[in-house]
Amino acid sequence: MPLWSDVLKDAKKSPAFINAMRVAEMERSNGLEVYPPKDKVFNAFRLTPLDSIRCVIIGQDPYHEPGQAEGLAFSVADGVQFPPSLKNILTEIKNEYPEFVMPESGSLRKWCAEGVFLLNASLTVRRGQADSHKNTGWAEFTGEVVRIISREAQPSVFMLWGRNAISKRSLIDETRHLVLTSAHPSPLSAYRGFFGNGHFRKCNEFLKEHGRGEIDWSLA
Repeated sequence: MPLWSDVLKDAKKSPAFINAMRVAEMERSNGLEVYPPKDKVFNAFRLTPLDSIRCVIIGQDPYHEPGQAEGLAFSVADGVQFPPSLKNILTEIKNEYPEFVMPESGSLRKWCAEGVFLLNASLTVRRGQADSHKNTGWAEFTGEVVRIISREAQPSVFMLWGRNAISKRSLIDETRHLVLTSAHPSPLSAYRGFFGNGHFRKCNEFLKEHGRGEIDWSLA
């Protein structure tokens, strides 16, 4: 299977990608804080090789407060207080797997080693301003990433939470992959369909049926 560096060559030459990177760099040059730090923007790609992917979870954009974002959707750096969405994700796992132990750290890096690709629809954000880089070109780039995974990866599970993520459903080949959708885990919508969605068990059932093993969701 090709490497990320191979399949993303054309996407990284696209006007959308070039503009998204230019905007982030321009804002940094002008003294604005942009998250995550430059060396963590592509963490999801570094930590989850294309040939290891078993599950894709799509978030909106990085956390926009200091010290939180580490380049992985819904994940926060060690020692950072859990944002509400992450708390709700862990609560849902606990509901599905009673033996799940709530972790002390909110970093989801362990999932990356399990083949979980934690992709945000936008890879950068301005401090304190959610969705501030939504229209800079990231949507087109991450849409292409989803197409590539759909085309190249073995049968996998896509978890699409909320309208932003669900909008990428048309890019996925559902004859090969399982697509799970629900409300977003944000406190504003978690009680309107996220809690009780059963996605983590459904994911493992699909992977097991396709001979790909089960994901260990434990973080503790």
